[in-house]
Amino acid sequence: MDKDRIKGKAEDIAGRVKRQAGEWTGDKEAQSEGAMDQVKGKARNAMGKVKDAARDAADDLRDKDADRDKDKAA
Repeated sequence: MDKDRIKGKAEDIAGRVKRQAGEWTGDKEAQSEGAMDQVKGKARNAMGKVKDAARDAADDLRDKDADRDKDKAA
């Protein structure tokens, strides 16, 4: 799992907490900041997912190349 996914999830959760606290206290600024933190966290999490997918695809290609090389050697 990419570190951006972990950081993104943490930012998303912190943003939710901040937004919710702002709703409970009527603090519009905290609500807005919390919502923005959530957006940033979700974006970072999405970037981490893309990195994971690219890494997995590269690993699959390497595995296929290794299998093909074994078949040629046999």
